[in-house]
Amino acid sequence: MSIASEIEKRRTFGIISHPDAGKTTLTEKLLLFGGAIQSAGAVKNNKIKKTATSDFMEIEKQRGISVATSVMAFHYSGKQINILDTPGHKDFAEDTFRTLTAVDSVILVVDVANGVEAQTERLMEVCRMRNTPVIIFINKLDRDGKESFDLLDELESKLNIRVRPLTWPIGMGDRFKGVYNLYRENLNLFQGNKTGISDEIVPIQDLSDPQLDELVGEEPAAELREEVEMIEGVYDPFNQDEYLAGELAPVFFGSAMNNFGVQELLDTFCEISPAPRGRETDLRKIEPTDSKFSGFVFKIHANLDPKHRDRIAFLRIVSGKFERNTFYKHVRLDKKMKFPNPTSFMAQDKSVIDEAYPGDVIGLYDSGNFKIGDTLNEGENFMFKGIPSFSPEMFMELENQDPMKSKQLDKGIRQLMDEGVAQLFIQQPGNRKIVGTVGQLQFEVINYRLEHEYGAKCRFVPKNFFKACWITTDNEEQLEEFKRAKTRYIAKDKEDNLVFLAETQFLLTMAEQDYPDITFHKTSEFKLEQV
Repeated sequence: MSIASEIEKRRTFGIISHPDAGKTTLTEKLLLFGGAIQSAGAVKNNKIKKTATSDFMEIEKQRGISVATSVMAFHYSGKQINILDTPGHKDFAEDTFRTLTAVDSVILVVDVANGVEAQTERLMEVCRMRNTPVIIFINKLDRDGKESFDLLDELESKLNIRVRPLTWPIGMGDRFKGVYNLYRENLNLFQGNKTGISDEIVPIQDLSDPQLDELVGEEPAAELREEVEMIEGVYDPFNQDEYLAGELAPVFFGSAMNNFGVQELLDTFCEISPAPRGRETDLRKIEPTDSKFSGFVFKIHANLDPKHRDRIAFLRIVSGKFERNTFYKHVRLDKKMKFPNPTSFMAQDKSVIDEAYPGDVIGLYDSGNFKIGDTLNEGENFMFKGIPSFSPEMFMELENQDPMKSKQLDKGIRQLMDEGVAQLFIQQPGNRKIVGTVGQLQFEVINYRLEHEYGAKCRFVPKNFFKACWITTDNEEQLEEFKRAKTRYIAKDKEDNLVFLAETQFLLTMAEQDYPDITFHKTSEFKLEQV
């Protein structure tokens, strides 16, 4: 089969949402429809002890939240679907941001009761920056929530995107009867079904059909007819080109927990969503149809399998065909590498693959060669752009509580930093380790993983820093003067780049004014220019 037809078969997308909107549950139900799992578990709560398929780290199972991006692949309707399920918690927004560089489109899950929440807006901003096509799934229709038209208005105003409903709910909460598929003009009647697949779909070509009144009742049928008439009058017809340009978001309604409205979403997604897209490099844009292989690492995960101390780099293939046991160039290290056991994923279940194509996400066993943002290709000197680290917002000093386990602590913290969980800054004298994160929860995850995966005990002591800025300059004299004046606030990151740890916004502004030849970088994107 040609590379072009393999590319056309693939759909790689991320699922994003505010915490608790039902994102991981929706992921699970998509896997159920794809035949990747036989029955759905539930995200852990007080009554249900099963855990979601895509939450595999022990701390995720305990807390019932996703803190690491999971990668899952399955076949459906002639397509290979690659799902990247992201953390919803705001403390892990950077992991989600990097994941969004590896997908071609996004499904955004919104809770019908809570509507658009703060984290939803932040995630959507990232999608808007990249013009990523977005489909919106309004979840939990089996519970009472905001009126559907009010929700659509809220989506447009807060997310800065036009919307077009492709399914429409009949009632809500106790009155929820089903969804009418505006796109295909048929009706799906609601039955609470948490583990199986609902298949009671009734073709209703014309809403004036008296069968509608018999199926859902006269009052709900009359309400549906009126609302659909309003939709057709207010909203323009669905335009696929506008969706692919990131200008229009189709909207679906349903209940992921009860497996309802999910099939309409999946069927339409397969039909309208984009095939794998190209990516920008520091030289030119690389298209999927380019004959030579290329890809980039957007995530690294240590100890994916607690029984084996493995480290896996997640590689998004951009162009060409990846083949097992073939030498490829690691551009940053300028060396050739081959991979005897590349893997595809079904959450934590991995299987070795012989080949992979643009859009696929594969796992490469890594002994410490990879960093986030690394490029692999067939020999050309280019690096993919747009996978930066951001300046952290919280800083704590790492203190070792068991001197006998110093080596384990050192190894553990460096491996976790390579994953992009947080950032490590070393201060002298004394090799003091300052860890910077976006939120408090990351410190808890680091502490837990250091103890349970590396056998190292530590504690975190808060430090009063406002921002970490990478510094570069051509004026060596001014740099030496700056380092003398700010000795207490100078550190190095794990790649030996100089970093200024500013205590306040005022002191950062003053430093920028006093040392005009020094550039204070708020992200690590500048490193690409030095490659």
